[in-house]
Amino acid sequence: MAQAAAVAKPPAPPRRRRASATPRRLPYLLIAPAALLMLGFIAYPVISVFYYSLQNYNPTKPWRNGYAGFDNFVHAFTEDPQFWQTLTFSAQWVVVEVGLQLLFGLALALIVNQTFVGRGLGRALVFSPWAVSGVLTSAIWVLLYNSQTGITRYLADLGIGSYGTSWLSDTSTVFPAAVVADLWRGVPFFAILILADLQSVSKDLYEAAEVDGASRLKQFWHITLPHLKDAIVLSTLLRMVWEFNNVDLLYTLTGGGPAGETTTLPLYIANTSVDAHNFGYASALTTVAFAILLFCSIVYLRLSKFGGETK
Repeated sequence: MAQAAAVAKPPAPPRRRRASATPRRLPYLLIAPAALLMLGFIAYPVISVFYYSLQNYNPTKPWRNGYAGFDNFVHAFTEDPQFWQTLTFSAQWVVVEVGLQLLFGLALALIVNQTFVGRGLGRALVFSPWAVSGVLTSAIWVLLYNSQTGITRYLADLGIGSYGTSWLSDTSTVFPAAVVADLWRGVPFFAILILADLQSVSKDLYEAAEVDGASRLKQFWHITLPHLKDAIVLSTLLRMVWEFNNVDLLYTLTGGGPAGETTTLPLYIANTSVDAHNFGYASALTTVAFAILLFCSIVYLRLSKFGGETK
């Protein structure tokens, strides 16, 4: 009776082996050394700049070193007219350079995107200036602008201008001359990114637009530009940051002259720290430049609706 009344218990289900946490953590462990190195190389200099921006630090005048609070920032905004002059020129330089580079880069990308004989060679020639370093680019244009052997010498031989003219030492011509030199290097960047995005535009869209009777201009406005929106926003933002921080080309071409006409804020920071050894004040100016770039980048991305759907 007891055996009949007993209910056989079903066999217990096999226990699942708990997955080891090591395989899940392995990718993070593998990238940890590189991440720590990047954090050290990036975080330490940034923290150091913020720290020294609150200090009076000049190795050549150690008796003046010490905590300064916000005195460096107050001096920059209220007592240093060169700060506002360099900041104004930096804004002018960024707007002119990025605007022209975008315009010419877009035009070049549309041209080399077409099918024609020698297109591969044409693309290589268009993109080649981007492979040249900034210092080498500056050296090339210093030679081109040389008053004895450069462009002005050949123009003088043709009766245009006078011998011994230097565009880089004349306040009326130094800015256009520097702009042209940087355009030669910066335009290919826009052309490369925009051309890469143009390759992904479906030809069916253009064929459908032609069937509907849309002109080339309407196709460009309603198909090409909306598709290139994110590429244009991203490339423009990157170039804005790079042009704002441009030091090598202007330093090699003009040294910030003549009479400080081509001194950008980063170049002023470099002169303040390297030449004047005033690292505390230079760190404060760097902090201000960082805040300006961060604010402008956020506003630009918000206004452009980067990554959003294109209507």
